[in-house]
Amino acid sequence: MGEHVGQRIAAERKIAGLSQRQLAGRALYSLSMVKAVEQGREVASPGFIAAVSRALGVEPDRLQGTPFVETLEEDGPLEGLAELRAVLAEGAYVLAAQPPPSSELAAELARVETALHDDKTRRALALLPGLIRQLHGAAQSARDDRERTRAYEMLCAAYVAAEGACCRLGYSSLTALVLDRLDWAAGHAEDRGYAVRSLMKRSRLLMSYGSTDVAMSLVDRGLELLPGDSEGERVLRGYGHLRAAIVAARGLRLDSARDHIEEARRIANTMNRESDLYTTDFGPGNVEIHACAVELEAGDPGKAARDGAVLQLPSDVAAPRAGHHWQDNARAWLMAGKPDKALAALNKARTVAPQQTRLHPSVRETVYGIAAAQRRQSDSLLGFASWLGASL
Repeated sequence: MGEHVGQRIAAERKIAGLSQRQLAGRALYSLSMVKAVEQGREVASPGFIAAVSRALGVEPDRLQGTPFVETLEEDGPLEGLAELRAVLAEGAYVLAAQPPPSSELAAELARVETALHDDKTRRALALLPGLIRQLHGAAQSARDDRERTRAYEMLCAAYVAAEGACCRLGYSSLTALVLDRLDWAAGHAEDRGYAVRSLMKRSRLLMSYGSTDVAMSLVDRGLELLPGDSEGERVLRGYGHLRAAIVAARGLRLDSARDHIEEARRIANTMNRESDLYTTDFGPGNVEIHACAVELEAGDPGKAARDGAVLQLPSDVAAPRAGHHWQDNARAWLMAGKPDKALAALNKARTVAPQQTRLHPSVRETVYGIAAAQRRQSDSLLGFASWLGASL
């Protein structure tokens, strides 16, 4: 079987000179949980990985084995990655490019956002570095404050897209640099929505390091920036409550998480679609996806599995968001002792968002968990693992 997170945790634990009991104490998890994950009998949750990586002093990516370079290379070179790294390394000294007219920049940004919405992340990444350089050029050469503000707001949106692309492709180590640039650009934008997006995005990064208290403080700060009742503010407020729900669940504060879900549901009840404002994808469908995720993280995995399996996702839910739901549903079914249903959910994820499913670390861990739970590995599981690029 290919190396799973538990094996990497065991290796890093031994390098650190810790016993399983000592690691459990530092990570604030039970000894039985540490043993089960290391032996591959239990799928490591994102919260567990964050806690253990912090206890061991290693990057979460190191434990997850991301990015999955060999899988990425099967589809050819990852166009745009090296150039995006260069742009981020240049930081405040980014080499700006001559911009086309603002309408063309807006059209290119729309192509990037559509690619991300439709699970075409590689395409989005290929377009982003050149667009970011041109938007810097537009901000520098603007003829008046209005043009300059518009350029900075598009630049904010481009950095939001870059953060999403880096996370999906497994290069989360780049996201801190992206978010620093987003913070800077948001400081030049009149629309406070981008500052809110920046705070919420950074809270997600902090969750991966187990810093849930700081993550929640950033969510609270973002919500305080939304005193009004415009459509954009309502969407961002709902999105903020969904982020708060996940942060609270990751911190095992289930009651608080459920309260935030209810507040988000109240906002979404007035909507008849998933919103594309600020690329939050906030709406009724996304609220119910997060409700299942909260139960999976901190509540009843069996309930998460059952509720998630019958959830009717609206047709306008972004493909990666739908894919993530079915990935979570698979993990929930596995935790509930139903490996066959877990595999069926993974196949649903593959259908709606193949690119994201193939690259998400939790999918591989669920596949290893299914293999450990099955007495005999089925042809369908072997076929899925082969498509994934994971050896069983």
